Amino acid sequence: MSDWPLTRTFRSSSGAVRWDSLGDPGRDPVVLLHGTPFSSYVWRAVARSLARRHQVYVWDMPGYGTSEKFAGQDVSLAAQAKVFTELLAHWGVDQPLVVAHDFGGAVSLRAHLLHGARYTALALVDPVALAPWGSPFFRLVGTHADVFEQLPPALHGALVREYIGSASSAGLHPAVLDRLVEPWLGAPGQAAFYRQIAQADQRYTDEIQDRYGEIGVPTLVCWGQDDTWIPAAKGHELVARIPGAHLEPIAGAGHLVQEDAPAELTAALITFLDTP
Repeated sequence: MSDWPLTRTFRSSSGAVRWDSLGDPGRDPVVLLHGTPFSSYVWRAVARSLARRHQVYVWDMPGYGTSEKFAGQDVSLAAQAKVFTELLAHWGVDQPLVVAHDFGGAVSLRAHLLHGARYTALALVDPVALAPWGSPFFRLVGTHADVFEQLPPALHGALVREYIGSASSAGLHPAVLDRLVEPWLGAPGQAAFYRQIAQADQRYTDEIQDRYGEIGVPTLVCWGQDDTWIPAAKGHELVARIPGAHLEPIAGAGHLVQEDAPAELTAALITFLDTP
């Protein structure tokens, strides 16, 4: 993992979290949240660019990437929102700029609306936020996670590789795809992959989606126009629910916008985050 080392550890209520910080301490803090089945690695290019102006915090959620994975672990949206709130307190970061992708979008929204986490601004990138969500494949695996967990390692690896690859419109570089698949291989990784899908319950967004009108911070919603995981129409629906929210379509990008259009996404984020 030398290409993206997370050098610090926080003992959260859902297991050890690996995290790190880029940029000079004391600058305006930005926190990046990844989605599923990814890790903070997808933010590497954006994080390094934002670190020229900000102190950037990156972390792998419990059960993901290089963070701890174990049997019986609670990796639900509810648990991740609690962990995020714990991390903000651990870092001593009050009212950061928050940028969240996919599942991380729901985590940031729950932390804000249910746990009192305060933000200066919020940018959501193809977020899991509105019902219905979850592809037919995702729902199938969630219903039969115990069966899929018993797949031979080679078949499991091929399934994960195909699934993660489908998040990109242009197609992922083989080395990047290898890096994103790697945490889900081996016995602990295979079990963790199906565990996080089994716990991905829509009720965690159902609980908050009628409260999006309470969001009072500047909000940007970026959406890959070629997203086949969550339709771009959801972006229009979401901004209509959040007062003053702005939609930034990203042409030529699928669900994994950070990989498909990193320059375009970074430019949109810099403009938004640096606006007084």
